Amino acid sequence: MTATLDRPCAPIARVSGCDLSVPLVQGGSRVYANFDYAASAPALAQVTDRVAELLPFYASVHRGAGYASRVSTDCYESARGSVARFVNCADDQTVVFTRNTTDSLNLLAACVPGDTVVLDVEHHANFLPWRHRGRRVVTTAESIETTIDRLADELRAKPAALLAITGASNVTGEVLPLKRLATLAHRFGARILVDAAQLAPHRRIDLCASGIDYLAFSGHKLYAPFGAGVLIGRRDWLDAAEPYLAGGGAVREVTVANVEWAPSPQRHEAGSPNVLGAVALAAACDAIGSLDEATVREQESYLTERLRAGLEGIAGVRFLRIWSDSADGVGIVAFTLAGFEPGHVAAYLSAEYGIGVRDGRFCAHPLLARLGVDDGALRASVGLGTSVVDVDRLIAAVAALVESGPGWDYRSDEGQWNPVPETRERLTGHGAAGSPCGW
Repeated sequence: MTATLDRPCAPIARVSGCDLSVPLVQGGSRVYANFDYAASAPALAQVTDRVAELLPFYASVHRGAGYASRVSTDCYESARGSVARFVNCADDQTVVFTRNTTDSLNLLAACVPGDTVVLDVEHHANFLPWRHRGRRVVTTAESIETTIDRLADELRAKPAALLAITGASNVTGEVLPLKRLATLAHRFGARILVDAAQLAPHRRIDLCASGIDYLAFSGHKLYAPFGAGVLIGRRDWLDAAEPYLAGGGAVREVTVANVEWAPSPQRHEAGSPNVLGAVALAAACDAIGSLDEATVREQESYLTERLRAGLEGIAGVRFLRIWSDSADGVGIVAFTLAGFEPGHVAAYLSAEYGIGVRDGRFCAHPLLARLGVDDGALRASVGLGTSVVDVDRLIAAVAALVESGPGWDYRSDEGQWNPVPETRERLTGHGAAGSPCGW
């Protein structure tokens, strides 16, 4: 949906750190402008409230007889239901709690009974786990249409068990036609896995309607940064595979000579689970699911287009794009700035303007090489807590850099750019007064 660029726009939701004040290298402070949602999103207020509510009852789960244990067990298992409803699970699909998307994909990689086809644009989390398990890499074409044709040719030429694909690029935000890709995979006897780490925070995903067999995403990108992720998918492969971890909770019966493993999801959740993380993730699913989808998409589109339009008018800005015919994308803008290393720009934005962006190769080295930016790029990502004021501040800061240069000296130390001298108290050394976590 195309939004107009002339209307006021407040954040959709309240997030932790929305009023965080950060020091500036030249003195004083500014409210932090977070444009790094694609890496880790701050917690929604509903998430922190839910965790605070559960903390007094936190106890062992599944085998505890005490009241707190019963409450914790009920909350942990109820969290599966919230996640399942959030993505409209099919009857033969189950929810396995993991640490993050990377953990989920590595778990599934050990369960796939055959080759896996991937694109060369994937995040490392959906590229490396298949490396020693029959990975077949398809080179991305200039257009989505030609890329899909290449995937079809690969699946037609040789059977594969799985097509593993990103839902939205973590570099450019471009979204692939997942229902169409699921149909393609099924036509050639393969299943489809979607890495939804970037898609789930921005788009509603319906597993039943789309035909997606497996889905993975992380709490820390879904406004629940409490160390949990999920793998959602069909039970048969999960139940046939060896447990991801061997230990308590994954078994039905153990003798000295033998073990009877439990079915999924318990089969792959050995050890004491991250109860608070699972509950936080479920709270985020419930909170996001209660928002009006059309309103969220319109606002995200508005903010992203405003950011892109503002940066486009600055000399030297070059946007990154994978496909010439991509028509849909989430709130991510990746770009380079002629004459400046990405790390230098990111350090300048942080030190002089209190703005947080991402720089580097975004755990997608093959894609960055394909786009001709081996030295990395800048990525600004918007989320539920982003405002028009934030967007305009970022545009103004980049424009000022191009027009007048930085107001401070910066030096690269083994690839890490820092202001010289560093005057921000909380970054001058460990144990600084007033800093969090005992820095």
